[in-house]
Amino acid sequence: MYVDNCAMQLVRNPKHFDVIITENMFGDILTDQAAMLTGSIGMLPSASIGGSVALYEPVHGSAPDIAGQKKANPIATILSAAMMLKYSFHMPEAADSVSQAVSAVLEKGYRTPDIMEDGKTPVNTEEMGELIRKHIIGES
Repeated sequence: MYVDNCAMQLVRNPKHFDVIITENMFGDILTDQAAMLTGSIGMLPSASIGGSVALYEPVHGSAPDIAGQKKANPIATILSAAMMLKYSFHMPEAADSVSQAVSAVLEKGYRTPDIMEDGKTPVNTEEMGELIRKHIIGES
């Protein structure tokens, strides 16, 4: 599929896609676009898998404009680690535990500033990470 059509189809019917394989430049563009479908660039993990080494990272990059302010959403980074557990370390149960913890914390209504909604509980970067960690180890 050509990248311009992929971009259109991604907006038109995002559930049509499970995995998109592309080179880096088009991948960067499409992941930023897809991130906004989720409501925030802080929600999407990514992986570059192939060859002898894989790279797992959130789609958002380092966000230097908010560094040190505890505003960043750690979920994409955490879900990138879950992908690493699944695909590189072949630990699907551990990956599922991490993913389920993220879902559970979101279902309880906790939100970082980028995904905040009325009636939800605001938390900062560290608090969101800690809530997810506690759920993983069974302290929630």
